[in-house]
Amino acid sequence: MSKRNSQSAKTAARERLREEREREAKRAKIKRQITVAGAVVVVLAAAGGIGYAVVQANKPGHWEAVKDEKVVAPANTTGTDGTTVVIGKSSAQKTLKIYEDPRCPICGQFEEAVGATVKKDVDDGKFKLQYIGGTFIDNHDNGEGSKNAMSAMGAALNVSPEAFIEYKSALYSQKWHPEETDDKFKNDDYLIKVADTVPALKGNASFRDAVKSGKYDAWAVAMSKTFDNNKDGVTGTPSLVMDGKKVTTPGTDNPPMTADEFNAAVDTALKG
Repeated sequence: MSKRNSQSAKTAARERLREEREREAKRAKIKRQITVAGAVVVVLAAAGGIGYAVVQANKPGHWEAVKDEKVVAPANTTGTDGTTVVIGKSSAQKTLKIYEDPRCPICGQFEEAVGATVKKDVDDGKFKLQYIGGTFIDNHDNGEGSKNAMSAMGAALNVSPEAFIEYKSALYSQKWHPEETDDKFKNDDYLIKVADTVPALKGNASFRDAVKSGKYDAWAVAMSKTFDNNKDGVTGTPSLVMDGKKVTTPGTDNPPMTADEFNAAVDTALKG
């Protein structure tokens, strides 16, 4: 090989090496750009996720938002937002107020032992019954069951006062009433399942639609406010009040928890 040809070969080799280095440099640059762009996307996505989470956290929950909704009052109610629920014969001279929370376990015991007696007395015209529902158990454990059950009770009341009383009794029954720590009443399907034990509510499409749509959710919240702002000094459930005085087992500050105790307490209250 001549000296000239040898030199040309070396020059060509150097040129190929230079071009290869340039191509490698370009590939490295593109790779860096992709990496940076990807990192920016990840950061933006993360920032977007954080922003979304903050927005969601600041959104009111369903029951909080319901407070600002227009109240749809069930039939068979009177008063502001339909929160006065009085059941019984108009000829009855006195009214027994009953304060209950749907999730209250002691209310369940009261209804199991005394509920039938209360219903008979109302049917017989011995007194009228006024229901005031609270939801303080929900407030204690950030639950929903008391409010949701009360909304369903509103749907039952819209059917008839009798359906309301029977449904309330079923919800408090030993078979259906959950433990206080089990927020089972937040489940609409469960509430409808209980309602299917009440003849007037079984397969009742209007009742079911009201429960599923939350038609009486705002009413349940309004009723709870009535409980919270009561003027009878009631802070716990169950509580019974007649003529502004608590009806208790004679000699105690406790509500009557048997039929005999109830009869004795109410008879005293009716005389007073």
